[in-house]
Amino acid sequence: MLILPPEHRWLFKEPFGTLFSDFSKVIPLLKGKHFCTVGDVVTHNALSAGLIPSIGIIDGFTERSPYLRMPEIHGHILHVTNPAGTITDELISALREAQKKMPCVVIVEGEEDLAVLPLTEIMPDETIILYGQPGEGLVLCEVNAKLRDNTKKFLSYFVSV
Repeated sequence: MLILPPEHRWLFKEPFGTLFSDFSKVIPLLKGKHFCTVGDVVTHNALSAGLIPSIGIIDGFTERSPYLRMPEIHGHILHVTNPAGTITDELISALREAQKKMPCVVIVEGEEDLAVLPLTEIMPDETIILYGQPGEGLVLCEVNAKLRDNTKKFLSYFVSV
């Protein structure tokens, strides 16, 4: 399990990709691509737009409040435990399994925020990853060598236990 020490959490406040204020602006960028969503609101917005993520990762909360607006989920469903501020081996295993069962939704007991990092290592190049940026909109990042290098840098701030 990887744990992000509290003194490094500020590093993750900045967007990991391109920030968009509205989901409708990313829809044209998803055409013909595999895409993954991290977060309840982003996953809800994709499903409401008729788009089914290859992998959707949700925890039932948005900004620490219950999120009760999720439309019908399509595909396989996996359940994992992943406490806040961590990336568990269970989460990584579930994401690998989800990749084999796409479309798939991973429901996290705990927090899904940091799932972007293992997704960048698991998903193939050109996969789009979307995640919510609280109070600002959503972030789009495309998996490629540069994103993977950036992910390795961010993972170096974690402590392995």
